[in-house]
Amino acid sequence: MLLYEGNDVEALDEAVTQEFSPHGLRVGRGERGPGRFRRLHRRGLALYELRWGVPVEVAAGELPDFYNVHLPLAGAGSVRVAGREVTSPCSIAGPGTTLGMSLAAGSDTLILFLPQAAVDAAVTTQTGEPPAAALRFDPGFADADPAVAAWLATARAFAAFTASPLAARSPLAAAHFEQVLVHGLVDLQPHDHRTALPAHAHPALPRAVRRAMAYCEEHAGEPISVADMAAAARVSPRTLQDRFRAGFGTTPGAYLRRVRLDRVHQDLLRIAGGSASGTVAEVATRWGFTHLSRFAAYYREVYGQPPSRTAGHPFSADLSAENG
Repeated sequence: MLLYEGNDVEALDEAVTQEFSPHGLRVGRGERGPGRFRRLHRRGLALYELRWGVPVEVAAGELPDFYNVHLPLAGAGSVRVAGREVTSPCSIAGPGTTLGMSLAAGSDTLILFLPQAAVDAAVTTQTGEPPAAALRFDPGFADADPAVAAWLATARAFAAFTASPLAARSPLAAAHFEQVLVHGLVDLQPHDHRTALPAHAHPALPRAVRRAMAYCEEHAGEPISVADMAAAARVSPRTLQDRFRAGFGTTPGAYLRRVRLDRVHQDLLRIAGGSASGTVAEVATRWGFTHLSRFAAYYREVYGQPPSRTAGHPFSADLSAENG
């Protein structure tokens, strides 16, 4: 549905405000240019295309109960989430975070809205428990990760799908497409609830594996070993190794490392948000990573960026955790 097309920036902004949350807009005096605002889909999720014909500065307050994903199609610009500039082209902001944009004339963007309720439902499906608070995702997408790149491509493909006869004639097909996007986002984009899946989320795993996983979750900050995990699981270390490979496709040591990486990641997000302080090296050491260059390699492999960038200090002098 075409919501606005024309040269009147104020009229375009009014149409945007009616669909989105209230925001501030700054444009040059007397500037006019061809803008367009289309609603492509609005059911469980919503998808829009927005093109500004003039350079604009947009400042939104704290977002309410939805996630806002920006997927640039054309033009230049930058996005700030919680006051921090996002270094990747695609970005996400969620409930309780502020959003700002500086966009050049001719910028064209797909904007995907995901209700918090839909994201919460996906987490509940995967873990058996609703999240205690809205998930806070990393604001930037690591599109060098093939899986993340595939999710972004799927989101763009959703725009083409919404214009197809199939979308009009099969609401169920559209609903399945929406679920792919929601569950894919929860699985792939790092967020503050993302630890290695808890034991109760894997009822089909051997009991010994579930015991070991629960032990890792509870004691990740302590100097535990695979032998300690095996003792908690009430099996030998060799048996635990075999059962982890058979039931979970990994090793006990790799699982423990992933739990600790997730704890590091959450601490770095808190540092970036201003609710905690410290250096990358301090956080890594606290969670048992004593070989800092190796830690940095593990972290980049999982999250697609160096830990200092997650902490909000991409040019920090504390490079020991990334250069060894």
